[in-house]
Amino acid sequence: MTTSAIQFDSTAVEVAVGADALSVTLADGRVLSVPLAWFPRLADATAAQRGNWRFIGRGQGIHWPDVDEDISVETLLRLH
Repeated sequence: MTTSAIQFDSTAVEVAVGADALSVTLADGRVLSVPLAWFPRLADATAAQRGNWRFIGRGQGIHWPDVDEDISVETLLRLH
């Protein structure tokens, strides 16, 4: 009997910011979702500001230039 090891890839590939939550999809299929209230700059931002993001570090984090916010995938993983 053979088993295969699970391969984790914590590179962010998709970001969704709603009115109440930040959700980040990782390359391995996991979806991390946290309350937006945990990140006051994003919670106080307009929908347009929340929608203006880019990946940093080749998907290791997300940057919102309009509100000067950076969130790493590692931080989101620790919050789970």
